[in-house]
Amino acid sequence: ELLLQQVLDQYQGKVKLIVKHFPSENHPYAFMAAAAALAANEQNKFWEYHEKLFDNFDTLNDGRIQALALELGLDMEKFNADIKSPSIHGIINRDIEEGLTAGISGVPTFFVNGKKLTEYTLIGIQRAIETEFNKNAKPPPD
Repeated sequence: ELLLQQVLDQYQGKVKLIVKHFPSENHPYAFMAAAAALAANEQNKFWEYHEKLFDNFDTLNDGRIQALALELGLDMEKFNADIKSPSIHGIINRDIEEGLTAGISGVPTFFVNGKKLTEYTLIGIQRAIETEFNKNAKPPPD
């Protein structure tokens, strides 16, 4: 999270962060957690909920997912309806398909302009962004 925030701060207004969901088949609550994050997004609390999920990834269960939403003061009736929403499940399933097509085998995985990064450090991400900026720079007129 901190790494991505550093990148967004450095390139404010120049880069866009797009989050895709790729819940692990090995974690029994990963899909539900992704749905819960999107349900929290419906109440403009995606990042706050997302951070709580990652802070509690090793203790996730139905009750914990509910408790995290309560901690944020979410409308629980709406939250629980949205978790089950076919449109939210459709977003996650689409993200999974896109991830599989892109060759993702685990998370986190970062891409810059469709190119998969191999170095997940601030310097590695900066280098990839600067490379893309330089490719798209127009040469000065003669």
